[in-house]
Amino acid sequence: MKGITSRSNPWFKAMRQDVRQAGRGRGEGGVWLEGVHLCQEYLQRVGAPVWAVFDARRLEKGGGADGAARGSGDAEAGPDAALQGLLQAVPPDRVVAVPPDMLEQLGDVAGAQGVGFWVNHPGVRHPAALDGDWVLLDRLQDPGNVGSILRTCAAAGITQVGLLAGSAAAWAPKVLRAAQGAHFALKIVEHLEPDWVADHLRVPLCVTTLEGGSDLYSQDLHGPRAWLLGHEGQGVAPHWLGRADQRVFIPQEPGVESLNVAAAAAVCLFEQRRQRRVVTVR
Repeated sequence: MKGITSRSNPWFKAMRQDVRQAGRGRGEGGVWLEGVHLCQEYLQRVGAPVWAVFDARRLEKGGGADGAARGSGDAEAGPDAALQGLLQAVPPDRVVAVPPDMLEQLGDVAGAQGVGFWVNHPGVRHPAALDGDWVLLDRLQDPGNVGSILRTCAAAGITQVGLLAGSAAAWAPKVLRAAQGAHFALKIVEHLEPDWVADHLRVPLCVTTLEGGSDLYSQDLHGPRAWLLGHEGQGVAPHWLGRADQRVFIPQEPGVESLNVAAAAAVCLFEQRRQRRVVTVR
C-alpha cells in the first residue's frame, strides 16, 4: 500500500487533474467513484479498480489488516468496517492512503465516506442497431433525474440506455451518486444524434405525452420497445412525437402538476415489467 501525505506529490497532482477532467467531460479516460456503496458495487460487478484511494486516518482507526479480519463480521466494528472490507478486496499495489483533506480534494462531496475508486471508463460504442428494449433520454439536463432513471432501468430489467446529444453526462459524479451503482448493470451509450437514432431504431418508439396519448394502463407493453423521455421543461420534442408508434399518458388526479420525468419513467417501466411478468400458479 502506498502512502502519500503531500499535495505536491506527482501522483496526487495527476490524479486530481484526471478526476476534475472526468467530472466535467465525457469521461472516456476514467471515472471517479466516491463512497463505500459505489465502490462495493464496482468490485462486485466489475472487479478491482485502477486505484483505490482511502482516508488514511480512518484506516488507522480501523486497526489495519488484523483489525479488518477481526471486524469483518462484527456488527460492532463501526462504519469503518466497510472500508476495511474494501481494503482487503483490492490488490495492495493499487491502494493509496492519503490524509482526509487530500481525499476531499479529489471528490466533490464534503464529508465523503473515506474511499474513492479511479476506474476505467467502459467506453461503450454505438450499437449497429437499436433493437430489444431501450430507454432513450432526450436532452435531460438534471443529473439527479438521469441517475434516478438509470437506477430505475436496472431495477426494471432494461439494460440498454441511450443519451441523446444535450443530455447530462452519464458518468458525472452527481449522476453516479443518484444511480447508486446502476451504471455497472447497464450498457450506456452517450452522445447519440437524433438522425442516427431515427435511422437505426428497429423497435417501436413509445413516448409519454398528453397530446394524443392513450392511457398507459390500456396499452400492450409485452413486446420490445424504445421509451423516449424528453426534456424536463419542454417534454418530448415535436420531432419525436411525429415518429412515435405509441403515445401514452399516466392517468392522475385532475389539477395536479404532471409527474417529474424520473417518476414517470419508473411508472412506465414497472407497468411494462408487470405486464411481462410470468406468474406461476402452484
